[in-house]
This record gives sequence, C-alpha cells and structure tokens, in this order.
Amino acid sequence: QVQLVESGGGVVQTGGSLKLSCTASGFTLDYYAVGWFRQTPGAEREGIICINESDEIRYLTESVEGLFTASRDNFRNTVYLEMNSLNPGDTALYSCGAVGYCSDPVERYGYWGQGTQVTVSA
Repeated sequence: QVQLVESGGGVVQTGGSLKLSCTASGFTLDYYAVGWFRQTPGAEREGIICINESDEIRYLTESVEGLFTASRDNFRNTVYLEMNSLNPGDTALYSCGAVGYCSDPVERYGYWGQGTQVTVSA
C-alpha cells in the first residue's frame, strides 16, 4: 500500500520533547518534500513545518519556530519531526504528507497516513 506511516506519539509532560517519524511505504521519499501537520477535534488541519528533498526547512506556522525542527533520512525513507518545550496547546493528532514543493498549498499534499497522537500533560 502506498502511504506514509507516522509513529512516535505518546504522552509527555509540559516542557518535554518528542520525536515523531514519518516513513514511506510503497514509494520513495527521495524526490518529495514532506510536511507535518496537526489537528485537534473540530479544528482545521494546521501546517507546522515542511522539509524539501534538499533538507531545507520551511515553517508553516511561526508558533513553532525555534522549538520544532524536521530532518530526513533517505536511507530509511523517513522524515522526522523533533518537538521541544512542548505545552498542552501542542496536543493534537500529528500527520505527515508528501508534496512536490514546500510552497505548495495543503490541497497538493498526498499519501497521508493515519497520524500519531501527541498528548502534553500539564
């Protein structure tokens, strides 16, 4: 099946860190940019960060600059989201999608996975 699979979510205390993984299944990520998004019930999906095939990062929201970062390991066909200084407002379902360019609108993203839940306790 051609899709992205997210993992690494869980429960973490305020101020803690977490590293999520986004692994491609059935295709290679080498020539795709990958964006991370998050969503809470009743809210729209929020773009967080995107990393292109040259490892260049584009923040999709200013609120996580300096706190979150992305990296990729093409050998493992995986993109990572490293989150630091987490607070309860970061609680959400985190998912990743593949796209041609980080400047593309969210409608262009594909191969969405099921997401991984991150819960930050107070």
